Amino acid sequence: MEKYVIKTNEDGTEITVRDVQLVLLEMLKDIDEICRKHQIPYWLNGGSALGAVRHQGFIPWDDDADIAMMQSDFKRFIEVLKVELPKEEYIFQCYYTHDAYNVLIPGMKIRKCNTYIKEVNTLLRNRCKDSDGVFIDVFVYDYCSNNRFIDLPFRLANMVMMPMLVVCDNWGIRSKGLKKAFMQNALLYGRMNQDSEYIGFDLTWTFKNPLKPFIFNKVDILPVQYVPFEDTLLPIANNPHAYLCVAISPDYMVLPPVEKRFAKHIVDVEV
Repeated sequence: MEKYVIKTNEDGTEITVRDVQLVLLEMLKDIDEICRKHQIPYWLNGGSALGAVRHQGFIPWDDDADIAMMQSDFKRFIEVLKVELPKEEYIFQCYYTHDAYNVLIPGMKIRKCNTYIKEVNTLLRNRCKDSDGVFIDVFVYDYCSNNRFIDLPFRLANMVMMPMLVVCDNWGIRSKGLKKAFMQNALLYGRMNQDSEYIGFDLTWTFKNPLKPFIFNKVDILPVQYVPFEDTLLPIANNPHAYLCVAISPDYMVLPPVEKRFAKHIVDVEV
């Protein structure tokens, strides 16, 4: 297996992508155990889902892990984590628990204690002071409309607020009201479409062309199915082909060229 080195320590030892993946794998197992116990549906998202389908585990050069769940389950997940997540091992951060949480990033980060990670992205860096540990991103999905005339105004409203939130976050400007408006717009849109057959990333995720948003048929994602992932089983979308064609690309099974196979999220790490 190709070795993807992230960091070389002063003593010559190396931290590789695989070292990070093994930490993430144990985290995924712990999260899965909690979600199964409390019957909270979730699924591997984005590159993690692609890894499950194409590699039956992590993409060999992928240095992060993403999961997703419906907005209707997310609030319950928060309450469950407060009780079930071992506090000596994990910390979780989200808008509802940390005033400093950046609402432009995925809905939650679940972090491993006694580890450290510094991401490539400096504009959206971690502002929560309780942990900079290795993390799993939790993306929030919600109901949406496949009608552009209904969808676009709400989506554009959050895209207009996005640069203002970036400025406030990086200049240390209190933006509680703006964050609330950003979150409430996304929640309102989901509630308006709660009878829809379509779901997608909730409107807090603004890093996508608003004319080509991530929108899926709900039946292509739910109910989830468990598939082999490394040495365990983890959930992916009910129709992984339909999901990955939208979330990745129709040629998702084709490996990228060698020069594009590298860890892209991490600047520094301790595991």
